[in-house]
Amino acid sequence: MMRQLVARNRSYRRFEQGTAISKQTLRDLVDLARLSPSAANLQTLRFWLIEHPHGILFESLKWANYLKDWDGPEEGERPAAYIVVLCARNCSKFSYIDAGIACQSIVLGATELGLGGCMIAAVDKDKVHEALQIPKEWEIVLVLALGVPAEEVVIDNIAPGGNIEYWRDERDRHHVPKRELDTLILN
Repeated sequence: MMRQLVARNRSYRRFEQGTAISKQTLRDLVDLARLSPSAANLQTLRFWLIEHPHGILFESLKWANYLKDWDGPEEGERPAAYIVVLCARNCSKFSYIDAGIACQSIVLGATELGLGGCMIAAVDKDKVHEALQIPKEWEIVLVLALGVPAEEVVIDNIAPGGNIEYWRDERDRHHVPKRELDTLILN
């Protein structure tokens, strides 16, 4: 069961923009992060929920570094909601690890609900701070884009030394190369 959930959990970049995600659903997803492990149980992360996205947030994100000729999803394929992950400016050195754990819990929960997400760290943080009026004492760690997936993502196994860059085929399917298990285990 867990293996199927993890395999279905992909970094989706195109969504059914018109399918809304409720504030309660976003709260339920953040509750999964709340229940997740935190280094020294410091629980330094905070979350800014956006159920009605506006253009400035979308324009402040970089969507797919390896897809050089693609600037992100078109109107109609954009996320239905976002969660901005924050930590205090003087946060623990472990806050970024906590963010990875928390965000994985959120996107796994989203996957279980038939949603998809993309963790985006390439963010114009100053622009987002200003647009959302996030208090200055909070640093943006990353942004989670969420929605009903509107694309197919295919996992491809790659041989040692193979190219790890994701790509799109002629049918516009998003391919994500993954190293084979035996290349990851060293003993």
